[in-house]
Amino acid sequence: MSSKFNKELQVLVRDKVISPEISDKIEKYYVDKAEEKPNFLFMIFGVFGALLVGSGIILMLAHNWDDFSRQTKTILAFVPLIIGQLMTGFSILKKKSNIWKEASGTFLFFSVGASISLVSQIYNIPGELGSFLLIWIALCLPLIYLLRSHTVALLVIITSAYYAVQVGVWNYKNRETPWLYLVFFLGVIPHYWNILKRNVLGNVVTIFNWILPISVIIALSAFVGNGDVLGVVMYTFMFGLLYNIGRLSIFKGLRTLRNGSLIIGSLGTVICLLIFTFRWIWEDVPDQFAYDAQELYITVVLGIVALSVLGYTILKNGIRSINLFQIAFVIFGMVYFLLYSAITIPVILMNLLVFALGMSAIKIGADKFNFGILNYGLLIISILIICRFFDTGMSFVIRGVLFVLVGAGFFFTNYIMLKKQKVKKQ
Repeated sequence: MSSKFNKELQVLVRDKVISPEISDKIEKYYVDKAEEKPNFLFMIFGVFGALLVGSGIILMLAHNWDDFSRQTKTILAFVPLIIGQLMTGFSILKKKSNIWKEASGTFLFFSVGASISLVSQIYNIPGELGSFLLIWIALCLPLIYLLRSHTVALLVIITSAYYAVQVGVWNYKNRETPWLYLVFFLGVIPHYWNILKRNVLGNVVTIFNWILPISVIIALSAFVGNGDVLGVVMYTFMFGLLYNIGRLSIFKGLRTLRNGSLIIGSLGTVICLLIFTFRWIWEDVPDQFAYDAQELYITVVLGIVALSVLGYTILKNGIRSINLFQIAFVIFGMVYFLLYSAITIPVILMNLLVFALGMSAIKIGADKFNFGILNYGLLIISILIICRFFDTGMSFVIRGVLFVLVGAGFFFTNYIMLKKQKVKKQ
């Protein structure tokens, strides 16, 4: 912080504009802000350096691997693990900086995986990739809290999603539901909550805001069995939950692009509901629900959690703070579970719901003078109209007129918004 700024603070304190306590807080705020960017960059380079060092060691060993005896191979297999543990222990005992902890934690995370795989290869221990990932994640999960490492937490989230897909989707011979993914995911949440409370506007929080929902969406595919339609229903409820999480008051000060749950929840809700605007998917809904289906249980649990988050938001901010995107999953659930046998009515209602979501987004964008949200609403309506071209007998003239109207709507809506924005600035 510059000396000129310090002098200005001293003048403000001398003239009794601010108190000395406020002056100290302002000075501390700008010092922390100035240090945040270089620390974040150093942390990235530290982690990247740890990855390069680990890769280099493995490549050097691999070059002459076949010439070593089994005993030598076993010793070498544990060398990266021992180095990683020594680095981690040194970081903890000497209370080193976060950069040290992030780098040592990253090195140890990959060392654990390398050691397990090398020992399995040396002694020809049979096993599947899912079992290997399970042991690897379980051993490295405590590192998140020993080192308070953001990188290890992100690696655990990513590897857990890979484990879920490997066990529940790609393993065709022996597919099973990866319930332990939920344990790993919930194991990371306390760390995420701590950094969220500490600095919700930080870059690390933004990364977590995107990685966590993406991990959930990918892993959820492993929980879909034979019920294809119920799988889409399950995803609809999950997207509703994510959107409501993104609307919690703790994320209120975030820019939209930093709120991954909000964006993914909104896009996912629209995509899933667009699927249900087609007649064919309602024709695939079974006449009777399989009440023992795994997807149904998961959908019910997701619905309960999403309703709880929605109820909490209503209690804290009032019913007027709720928009249509937050309750879209509730409307969809009522239509799906109550009217699934009447094919035409649900199709009409879903088309109306998607259209209403588009209009809602346009209104939100107009109220906030946000061109992105405004055009997002117009895009929803445009895609809905395009979808109807595939399952309705509209003539080309009517389709052309609709395209012209939508294009004109894009132009005039943005023009009016731009004009209002200029008037407001004046």
